[in-house]
Amino acid sequence: MITVDFEKFPLAPGMRLLDVGCGQGRHSFEALRRGCDVTAFDANESDLADVKTMFGAMELEGEIGPGGRADVLHGDAREMPFEDNTFDRVIAAEILEHIHEDEQVMAEIFRVTKPGGLVAVSVPRNWPEQICWKLSGEYHEVEGGHIRIYKASELVERLQRAGLELLDTHHAHALHAPYWWIKCASGVDNDNIATKAYHKLLVWDLMKAPRATRWTEAALNPVLGKSVVVYLRKPLGDASEAA
Repeated sequence: MITVDFEKFPLAPGMRLLDVGCGQGRHSFEALRRGCDVTAFDANESDLADVKTMFGAMELEGEIGPGGRADVLHGDAREMPFEDNTFDRVIAAEILEHIHEDEQVMAEIFRVTKPGGLVAVSVPRNWPEQICWKLSGEYHEVEGGHIRIYKASELVERLQRAGLELLDTHHAHALHAPYWWIKCASGVDNDNIATKAYHKLLVWDLMKAPRATRWTEAALNPVLGKSVVVYLRKPLGDASEAA
């Protein structure tokens, strides 16, 4: 399930891309298909092992774009082990809502992005997330769960305070919002008939991408989209910094 719109966040072969909090690697895989030099970075070593396995499978199947390469690295997003101005592109999809020191992570993202480089950040949208929290404490009151709900304006303000320039925003995954409401209402760990049926629909949509559901979701995203996605640029600065 891709959250970042790669028309708004263009990639090219050879670009260095950092996927912060890569999870199961959805954006890392797409960047590798497009020929980027990908670093999948996460605090979960089990997820990273799965991502590395998938990188190997992609190589065997010839799914890596020309010049593409990838690696995984375990670490803490609050203190990343990279030099300043390292990456052309940085993605942080659905991670900031899990971290108390979110502004520290934003500062690190700014630091490791090259001057002129692009950043894509996504978090759960405010009002769909509010409903999830009201329906289920279990949804967020767990270790590693969501610790805050952002307003889009608040997220943008914090990222700008870190030094990034806003380029664009949009909403994504409208079809997923009702699924999570049903799941929260029935119990996060209780897969009943309704949640199982809806999950099958989402998997079918993911695998087949039929026009009907793609058009429906695109039409509903501005109103119902579960995630808000923000696109930003690190200012160029002076010539010595950009060198």
